[in-house]
Amino acid sequence: MTDTITTQTSQTETAFAPHLSDSFGYENLLDDQQREIILRVRAFLREKVAPIADDAWERAEFPHHLIPEFGKLGVVGLTYPEFTDRVQSRLFSGFLNLEMSRVDPSINTFFGVHSGLALSSIYLCGSAEQRERWIPSMLDFGTVGAFGLTEPEHGSDVAGGLATTARREGDTWVLNGAKRWIGNGTFADLVVIWARDEETNKVLGFVVEKGTPGFSATAITGKIALRTVQNADIVLDDVRIPAANKLANANSFRDTARVLKVTRGGVAWGSVGLQMGAYEKARQYVLDRQQFGRPLAKFQLVQEHLATMLANITTSLGLVVRLAQLQDAGEDTDDQAALAKSTATLAMRDTVARAREVMGGNGIVLEHGVARFFADAEAIYSYEGTKEVNQLIVGRAITGMGAFV
Repeated sequence: MTDTITTQTSQTETAFAPHLSDSFGYENLLDDQQREIILRVRAFLREKVAPIADDAWERAEFPHHLIPEFGKLGVVGLTYPEFTDRVQSRLFSGFLNLEMSRVDPSINTFFGVHSGLALSSIYLCGSAEQRERWIPSMLDFGTVGAFGLTEPEHGSDVAGGLATTARREGDTWVLNGAKRWIGNGTFADLVVIWARDEETNKVLGFVVEKGTPGFSATAITGKIALRTVQNADIVLDDVRIPAANKLANANSFRDTARVLKVTRGGVAWGSVGLQMGAYEKARQYVLDRQQFGRPLAKFQLVQEHLATMLANITTSLGLVVRLAQLQDAGEDTDDQAALAKSTATLAMRDTVARAREVMGGNGIVLEHGVARFFADAEAIYSYEGTKEVNQLIVGRAITGMGAFV
């Protein structure tokens, strides 16, 4: 498979060649085994995802038939030693996020919600028994996960404003409330729900399994970004779950934050991949498109846009690579993840705007490849912490004083 990937020279293949947007060769930091996996994922994305991405986005439908194919890739849980015999680094998982987002940010979001938010919640906050109970079936997508934190009236302020409640009744917990913007929520087999204990006022984590009475999920419609992602409004009406479904080590919002610190870095990686996807499409377009008797690529202002896009990508990639190295060394901090997310997504906004601009009117239609990236960037810019909230996390680290309220 590697030979096929490296020797084909069609336009489609060229669009996925790493040298086009990885100008400093950061991918070379991966070892041979890691690069082999990335190439395998790249081939899957090119052959299975890229041909249907625009249509799925336009229809706002998720390609459920691809879930078993994702399972065969064997790329879930590779950073957890209990569940793999070839443990991978955060650097590797970052490049995996990048690769998926480079083709389809919606697919990367699906993957990140499942393998990042949901699985990481169980791994970081569950007991050994709970890990063994749920994670093995998540590794091959036999069980699909979701993560329920955000609420209709509480997003950035969930740490202090979480309205969903949990009440202990003997060997049962009773959950009441509502969640919003829950990725994979309409079809997930299990959803990690964060709720406030009515007795102690502490934020606790629970696993609600598909089919539990009182749990309902309705797809959010009318989105202009990540349309393929099935975001849900969730209602919890006296949802009773066994005490064994309360995550053993999820006993405060600090535990929720442990999960978010890891996944926030993944979102930053995804934003770099999105920039790469938009840049590579725009580059090919200006090479092919003729105006005034010559390719658009020969105009000075177009080259300035391309150079700035590549600079955005390169600086963003350097930032997330260093964050991953700190994560692998166990030396990362909340503010570093927040800085990476806010900085990379701000650069992403500029990159996709320039990619659309060099394509003129053709930049707003799906067939030319940039419009989907341009729209999807707005969602990624906002989720996993808005720019403002992430900047305040950084500001708190700088000054030692919180300024959230």
